[in-house]
Amino acid sequence: MNLNKFIRDIPDFPQPGILFRDITPLLQNPEAFSYSIDKLCESVKALGGEAIVGIESRGFIFAAPVAARLGLPFIPVRKPGKLPAERKTVEYSLEYGSSQLDIHLDALVPGQGVVVIDDLLATGGTSKAAAELVEMVRGHVRGMLFVVEIASLNGREVLKDYECSSLVRFD
Repeated sequence: MNLNKFIRDIPDFPQPGILFRDITPLLQNPEAFSYSIDKLCESVKALGGEAIVGIESRGFIFAAPVAARLGLPFIPVRKPGKLPAERKTVEYSLEYGSSQLDIHLDALVPGQGVVVIDDLLATGGTSKAAAELVEMVRGHVRGMLFVVEIASLNGREVLKDYECSSLVRFD
């Protein structure tokens, strides 16, 4: 299935000069969405994932069904102020600002093999922050999976220490 036709471009969102790759049409098509989850599951199996980390918020849309389908724990990496228990925090840069992500301190068993899933790989900052959080709580990042990758933003270079794969690539 060609998933490219289910990704639409939204110019100047969230600010002028940014071309937003919108996954909403993919989510609206049950066949395309299911196909995406199937492909992500295949990759998680190949990587030997023992737990799935999803990045708030659109990463949850893909990571949670993958974890459920494979019978693996789902660990949310969240924006500030969303996790109630003791947590670790990482600040990171975005292509148009900065932000912070948190993970519960007890989210993983030490040494647990984790696959990080998000909807988009752009500059790699968010995913790198998620990987740092996994490592801070003594997990092991086995790989990172994305639905969409914008190759021209060189996110893979930022994530060069990790196995990365995407379902759709734009140059």
